[in-house]
Amino acid sequence: MHDQETTTHSAEDDPRNRDILIYVDGELKHRDEAKVSVYDSGFMLGDGMWEGLRLYNGKWAFLDDHMDRLYEACKAVALDIGLDRETLVAELERTREANGMETDVHCRLMVTRGVKVRPFQHPSLSRTGPTIVMILEHSKPVDALQKKGIRLATVPQVRGLPMSQDAKYNSHSKLNCVIACLQAEQAGADEGLMLDPHGFVNTTNACNFFIVRKGEVWTSTGDYCMNGVTRRKVIDLCRANDIPVFEKNYSLVEAYGADEAFLTGTFGAQTPVAEIDGRPIGPDGGRGPVLTRIRELYKAAVAEDTA
Repeated sequence: MHDQETTTHSAEDDPRNRDILIYVDGELKHRDEAKVSVYDSGFMLGDGMWEGLRLYNGKWAFLDDHMDRLYEACKAVALDIGLDRETLVAELERTREANGMETDVHCRLMVTRGVKVRPFQHPSLSRTGPTIVMILEHSKPVDALQKKGIRLATVPQVRGLPMSQDAKYNSHSKLNCVIACLQAEQAGADEGLMLDPHGFVNTTNACNFFIVRKGEVWTSTGDYCMNGVTRRKVIDLCRANDIPVFEKNYSLVEAYGADEAFLTGTFGAQTPVAEIDGRPIGPDGGRGPVLTRIRELYKAAVAEDTA
């Protein structure tokens, strides 16, 4: 078993999380009492959408981008959230305030199609309206994520074509990514590097993936990966600050030969990739001047957004 402290979502243990209040359909419940029905569409079928949000200085970073993505995905699968954006955000804030949370907080906001009348697939069997759950935890990435970097293993599991299960759905149906994670673990790595259906480097099972070659930042075309908020911020920041950035097809050969590599995600922001398939990335565990600059720009963007 590999070192659990180098997974991309490893957080420092915080005893305050033992008594958090969790939002379940308008009620705030102690974590030990927060439950949903075994007939819930999310539990039964993975029929739901979710967002990961991060709190800095009392404000949720890039909240509009996350709400755009959530409401767009729910519309695409005919899932009526039942609350407008302002009301949903007000409920999020009510949950935050009830927990006395101000910074270094992660929220998993989940919306499923709700409780079914019978245990079968058809969406019409979900008749009571959606289930909405918000889990807010005190959550700070462990130092090892930045110091050691992440070890990736290329896995057989791919992110598929949009007509199979579009990777742009941040859905509860995560089995594809779970299988990739298991394959990476079996290979002795921290996370799985997933290819696209044509064999080009795509994403990992939990984060978006970037490399740096000769001062240029490369990431996948975006056709087969999650439309990550942090991914988009990094691309936009590069373009605004004269850092060459390309969304393009590239192969493992070019990833192995990268000078720097990193992952992006709401939880870890930018996390260096120290090795891919046992091959070290660059001379300093995936870190380098370009990643350092991007991290500075992103930190400033978060500070501006949450000021």
